[in-house]
Amino acid sequence: MSALLPAGAAIAAALGLAGAAGLLHSRRSGVLRDTAGPADLDTTDLGLSPTAPTIVHFTAEWCGPCAAVRRVVDQVCAELPQVAHVEIDMDAAPGAARRLSVLSLPTTFIFDADGHQRYRSSGVPKAADLRAAIEPLLAAGPGGWV
Repeated sequence: MSALLPAGAAIAAALGLAGAAGLLHSRRSGVLRDTAGPADLDTTDLGLSPTAPTIVHFTAEWCGPCAAVRRVVDQVCAELPQVAHVEIDMDAAPGAARRLSVLSLPTTFIFDADGHQRYRSSGVPKAADLRAAIEPLLAAGPGGWV
């Protein structure tokens, strides 16, 4: 009986740790983080707009949540038609994914009109968060930081 107590405590601790990790992951999933990517990052092959912000969404055929990101991004781009949207298949363009340190899918970036990385999200972002991040970039235009 005494051998069962330590085993039960270990199982309870492992479950508690797993629950805490899951909570942390779910709280961060889809949250846009303000980022400043490396200044020397080569973005020439990403298809970024030179005149307006671009949402870059990394996807793959096997990624279930990527369809939800596509719907959210399409909705935001319909509301803000000057915003460009580029969808990159991670399996077809592993070099781009590696350069941007894409480690999980879906991953979404917002680049300003000058090609600088401004925001990043892992998971499915909320449309309101994307709009809130993009609207100041639209107001600034090319060459203008907010």
